[in-house]
Amino acid sequence: MLFNSLDFALFLPVIFILYWFVTNKHLRLQNSLIVLSSYVFYGWWDYRFLALILFSTIVDFLIGRLLNRSENQKHRKQLLLISILVNIGLLGFFKYYNFFVDNFVEAFSFFGSEISPSSLNIILPVGISFYTFQTLSYTIDVYRRKIEPTHDFIQFAAFVSFFPQLVAGPIERAANLLPQFKVPRMFNSELALSGFYLIVWGLFKKVVVADNCAFFVNQIFDNPSGYSSAELFLGAVLFGFQIYGDFSGYSDIAIGTARLFGFNLMTNFSFPYLTRDIAEFWRRWHISLSTWFRDYIYIPLGGSRGKKFVQIRNVFIVFLVSGFWHGANWTFIIWGAIHALLFLPLFVFKANRNHVNTTRIELIHWPKILLTFFLVTIAWIFFRADTLSMAWSYLSHIFDFSDGSLGLFYKTSKSMLFTMIIVLSIIVMMLFEYFTVQKEQKEVKLNRLTSLLVILLIIFMGVFKNPSDFIYFQF
Repeated sequence: MLFNSLDFALFLPVIFILYWFVTNKHLRLQNSLIVLSSYVFYGWWDYRFLALILFSTIVDFLIGRLLNRSENQKHRKQLLLISILVNIGLLGFFKYYNFFVDNFVEAFSFFGSEISPSSLNIILPVGISFYTFQTLSYTIDVYRRKIEPTHDFIQFAAFVSFFPQLVAGPIERAANLLPQFKVPRMFNSELALSGFYLIVWGLFKKVVVADNCAFFVNQIFDNPSGYSSAELFLGAVLFGFQIYGDFSGYSDIAIGTARLFGFNLMTNFSFPYLTRDIAEFWRRWHISLSTWFRDYIYIPLGGSRGKKFVQIRNVFIVFLVSGFWHGANWTFIIWGAIHALLFLPLFVFKANRNHVNTTRIELIHWPKILLTFFLVTIAWIFFRADTLSMAWSYLSHIFDFSDGSLGLFYKTSKSMLFTMIIVLSIIVMMLFEYFTVQKEQKEVKLNRLTSLLVILLIIFMGVFKNPSDFIYFQF
């Protein structure tokens, strides 16, 4: 079920009414409604994958309880290992099986041997990367004795399957979200109103910014050889805005929807295109994932402790794993490696935390912001390309500077209309974000007047015919 679909527009108010007017006096009933509605929401794509999320929920619920009962460290490690193997095993099979098989075959072919193992027509379950990491963080934190396990299966099932953030995050920690299922929730009109405004803002970023950018991005990336250097570069720029509008728009809608039901989710984006270096970009892009890798991979590997070589190794591991998490393709791994290389000079010279204490932008910062955006844009080419050869070809054509024509953006009345909509929507989005950053606020805060303006922009400029999936559903 898509946030930008008629189905969800009907689903949400029904659940909202049942939640606050029928089950509001019974906490367990409210939590049960969340589980049921979340399973309906998730099963809307393919009901067969409900068994996967239920299986993962049962396994980690039981392991959490067993970890809490055991004082034997060897036994506790074995239990944690079971959780890791089950979760990563399911994720690896559904997401990476064919990738490893295909590369195994290519490796043997390189040395002159031909083998023909069978690939499987595996459908990737929506959101498996997100809820897998969410349940893993629960068992790891219970193992570390950072949190107490829950003894209420309904509460835990609601935590794992909570529909606003189930399929594309934010990847919540049990320490933040699980306790919210344990206490009675009273309707808070101020929280609900802020949630509504955030939903409106997220829809604007998705259906106006991202889906209009897709009009040109899809044409250019489907046939890069047919366009000029300037058009290819603008195609990469527009993809940067598409993926940001698409993914941060989803996060805004998820966080806003959660607030309608009395829940607070973590911030997942904090204006990453207004950052002054790659390190700051990663502190403000997909925050729930980058902090997950920091806490469960980088720090356990040793973090910034030890010899410089070990520290650099840890940085590369995290970025490469982050790339591979996004998809079973070498393009994602190279994308992660590029960001590792961009991050490395800041890390080596201890400049990676230069912009931690403030988000305010001064005139002197703009060259750094534009350079960071340029570097991120170049890396996005590998993220969007289907193959490495396509990415290298795309990149080489940009920098041959052979043709500066921009006919794609004005050669027809339709393309001119899309160009004007895209330019206007990006200006609106970035202005809202700039003034929010200058106030040092964590999110764009609309009021009645600005929300009405944004709603009008959604109505007149949004893409609603054949609503598109959110990009991160494929991850």
